[in-house]
Amino acid sequence: MLHTASLDEIRAGKVTDVYFERALAAIQAGGLDKNVAAEITASSLPRDYDWAVLAGIEEAVAALEGLECDVDAVPEGTVFYPGEPVMRLSGMYSRFCVYETCLLGFLCQASGIATRAARIKLAAGSRTVVSFGARRMHPTIAPMIERNAYIGGCDGFAVVKTSDYVPLQASGTMPHALVICAGNLAAALEAFDAANPPDVPRIALIDTFQDEKFAALIAAETLGEKLAGVRFDTPSSRRGDFAALMREVRWELDAAGFEHVKILASGGLDEYNIPKLNEIADGYGVGTAISNAEVLNLALDIIEVEGKGIAKRGKLSGRKAPMRCERCRAHWVALEGRETACPQCGGPGHSALQPLTRAGKLVAEMPSPEHIRESVLEQLRMLTAQPEQDHRAEADGS
Repeated sequence: MLHTASLDEIRAGKVTDVYFERALAAIQAGGLDKNVAAEITASSLPRDYDWAVLAGIEEAVAALEGLECDVDAVPEGTVFYPGEPVMRLSGMYSRFCVYETCLLGFLCQASGIATRAARIKLAAGSRTVVSFGARRMHPTIAPMIERNAYIGGCDGFAVVKTSDYVPLQASGTMPHALVICAGNLAAALEAFDAANPPDVPRIALIDTFQDEKFAALIAAETLGEKLAGVRFDTPSSRRGDFAALMREVRWELDAAGFEHVKILASGGLDEYNIPKLNEIADGYGVGTAISNAEVLNLALDIIEVEGKGIAKRGKLSGRKAPMRCERCRAHWVALEGRETACPQCGGPGHSALQPLTRAGKLVAEMPSPEHIRESVLEQLRMLTAQPEQDHRAEADGS
């Protein structure tokens, strides 16, 4: 028995904090239902982040379809900033009251994973990044983890099931267990080569029994031109200067005539230590840093009741527009209906919020994972092409 909820149970409002059920009962019994607008916003982001990548929209839509309310959202894969609404729900509060828990769950975790993947891909530059972290999380959410790692910028993933949601085949090298069962690296590589089709890259794991330098040479001599790369998964207790170790292997492979063999690294990598290896590594396998990414602290708050702006303490009332400048790509927040020219360059701006559902019916096209990923990568290129503006998210007129 798996201790998980089905989509039908989520749609039935079973995955909700109990106080929403109790509030709904009070609203219905007391005739307190109102037509409201509520926005989902992050007041702050984890660590030192000043931007994040929105994800989880497609799953949120699966729960929202059929609800008699209107939903606007920024497109999945959008880079957003603290203080900006990423989703707005409008309608009678009773219609979506019990869905706050699941909506935030969809968006907070998926966005956290996509954001961390984007930062790691940004740190790796043109080098390959493959998500290896599904084994650190509950298996029922492994495809969700890998899909959001992919749309955040990862070039590949390890879980076979994820290919049902992303049109790529899973990536991987070989486990230590194969080398141990074979008794030595050469025998393991020969068995791997004989059992797998030619389009599967031959990448040798070189830290099971021997020094990495000598294991890399054994792998190269065993497979020759067939060897695509060698992967370091060296335990932290034996790494020492990891970059120096990788440089030594690169030198010996080149000296022996195996310049075509790529150098791949894995084990405890993140956006902070990857730049130290970029001079020598051709790619990375990143696990826990992505799968265990901090969830974003998104919150859903009523900001309008019966057409009048109102919000709890610490929140800004009224419908807000997350603005983008079409000229300099600046971002700011304005009251809807009071959108202004760009405060940075005076250029024209537009709201990133777009219609998602109307009266429970989907009105937006759900983009493919490849389209979302390419949009994220383009936004990352823009982020690195110009310095971050000082005024990150300002409320104009509120």
